[in-house]
Formats: sequence, structure tokens, C-alpha cells
Amino acid sequence: MNEKANQPETPFVNSDWASVADVHRFAHQAMATTFEIVVQHTDKLYAQQAAHAAFDELDRIEGELSRYAETSDVARINHLGAGEPLQLGLDTFECLKVSQRIHKQSGGAFDVTVGYLLDCWRDEDKKPRVPSDDELKFARAHTGMNLLRLDEKRFTIELFISPVRVDLGGVGKGYGVDQMAELLGEWDVDRALIHGGFSSVLAMAPPEGLPGWPVTLSDPSDRSRTLARLQLRDRAVSGSGVEQGTHIIDPRIGRPVEGKIAAWSLTPDAATGDALSTAFMIMTPEEVAKYCAAHCDVRALLIVPTDDGAQRVFSAGAWRDGELVY
Repeated sequence: MNEKANQPETPFVNSDWASVADVHRFAHQAMATTFEIVVQHTDKLYAQQAAHAAFDELDRIEGELSRYAETSDVARINHLGAGEPLQLGLDTFECLKVSQRIHKQSGGAFDVTVGYLLDCWRDEDKKPRVPSDDELKFARAHTGMNLLRLDEKRFTIELFISPVRVDLGGVGKGYGVDQMAELLGEWDVDRALIHGGFSSVLAMAPPEGLPGWPVTLSDPSDRSRTLARLQLRDRAVSGSGVEQGTHIIDPRIGRPVEGKIAAWSLTPDAATGDALSTAFMIMTPEEVAKYCAAHCDVRALLIVPTDDGAQRVFSAGAWRDGELVY
């Protein structure tokens, strides 16, 4: 699956749960990163069994969403001809619905059809390159959520133009985290925190006696600098960022933009959070503030480069007293 914000993942979220009693941690490799389930439960063996069941569910989801697996839904979409309805599995369809919703709400800043644009602005080693006019024209013509039609009654997708290169990496990890949480709930494991590479985090009920799971957001260029301290419960936090000297592609204009150094979103679910943290990397601070004002259950935190080469921190949404410490 594609990297969030077109760059390797960075562990923006740091936490220390060592002081919490009866906490067990279980890790698993999937989607090119390490997923972890942190559980408070008196029976470690039972918690382990529940965690393994959740990891099995994650592997199943990855098989449907990965564009590198030839039999996956995404691979089949990317080989689909125009006007040919294709029936999808529930997981892929739900990810596309989230993507469609955030694409509309973000004014096109989030777009899972951006694959051709990404490829034409970077070489095989993912280093920046400048495409020819013909390459860029083709990429722009084959990019856009308006090129997809979803049929919710039949769970099908149809392309208006072919080929289209879909990549659900900007939403897939968060969706996987959400589904893992749902499965843990079926096991009556409610006090848990789940993360995928630390960039997609979902907190369920907190440990006994605590108001929430302790989570801190840190400056990726200086891990010792804490920007926010959260007591997370029944909420998700997602982070995106780029390495110094690299760029991200704004699908609205089809070209690289400086964007942000890092962006976080706090949302009710992890799939939405994943998509929004990616969109927030592209949207202007004013656009992000307007979005959070219209969606009272969303908060944002951005590190924005300044003209003089420095950086500033920008927040939007209804943060609670004491959460922001920068």
C-alpha cells in the first residue's frame, strides 16, 4: 500500500504505558509497518488470543486493499476497463466511501486516484523528477474521484475512463485499526489502544482509574519537543508528514506543493483520521480551520514552514484546556 502523504511513516505519537497495571502489548507486521495492540486485561492469555484474532483480520483486509497483490480488489480496479462494473468486497467499498466523503469535504485535497500523478513526479527510487507535458497531461486526465462511480446497492465500482490508478494507502491503515477494534469488542476486550506504525492510533475505553490512554504528539524534527498531551478515549489520532527536501502532490493542481512539515487529526474513527491528516498536509491553514469549524468532532495540529525557513505550529478545532503545550 502507498505511504501516507507519499513518504515513509514517521512515529509522531509517543506514549508511556509502563506504569499502567495489567497492560499487555502485542505486535504484528502488516501494511509495511508494525501494528500494535495495547490491552489492559487480567488474563494475558485471553488478551493474546483476542489480539491474534484481530491481527488475522488485519491480514485479511490487507489482502483486499493492497495494490501489490494481483488478486486484490485494488489491483482489479487498476486493471479495469471503462464502463465495466466490478463487484467489490465490503472492506474496499467502505474505504472508497470514506475516500469519496473526505475528497468532497476537503475540496479535492484527498484523492485516492492520485497514483499516476505521484508516479510522473518521481522516479523509480521515489526521488523527485519533472515529467514531460504529455506525461502530466495523461496523469491529470486519469486522476479524480469523479472518474469513479460507486453503486451502494450492488457494491460495485465503474470507471468512466481507464486506466485509473487507485491507492488506498491513505485510508487503509486507519480502516484496519477500526476493524481490529471492532473485533476486540466482540471478544469483550474493551480497554485497548491500537496503532499502525504510530501514525494511525485508536483508543478504546481507557485503563481502569485513568481518564484516557496517555498519548503525546511530538515534533518529528525534535522528538524531545512535545506539542500536545492527550488522554485519548474513544477517539483516533492520525499523523502525516514529509521528510526534509521532499514534496507532496496536490491533486487539485496536479503539481508538487511545499505543504506542511507535519499534520495531525483527531477524529471519532481512524479511517477518517488517516484521510484527513493526509488532506491537512495539502490544505492551507485557513482551509483546515474552516473544516474544523464545520466539523466540531475534528481537531487539527499543523507544523507549517515559514518564508524565512523556520516553522510555526498551528491548531484548529476545539482543543481542551491543557492539551496543547507548544
